Amino acid sequence: MKKGILAIAGVAVVALIARKAQQRKAFVKQIFDEYDVRERTPFGFADRIRSMSDDDYAEMKAKVKSHFGRGCCKTKAAV
Repeated sequence: MKKGILAIAGVAVVALIARKAQQRKAFVKQIFDEYDVRERTPFGFADRIRSMSDDDYAEMKAKVKSHFGRGCCKTKAAV
């Protein structure tokens, strides 16, 4: 009985992880399409960033940060 419950929980966790990965992949594809990045590699993305204006870069950076920067790398103050 316990093994069955653990197996079901494991499958549910894998499904949640796969769903989150798919959402992130779709977001990155949307950013590439929106900012006309033709080469789908980090180098192509970097080349496109170099050719952007400062305003476009700030807008894209804010979008990426709002999507991927949730709770990451927050330091806790020592009490």
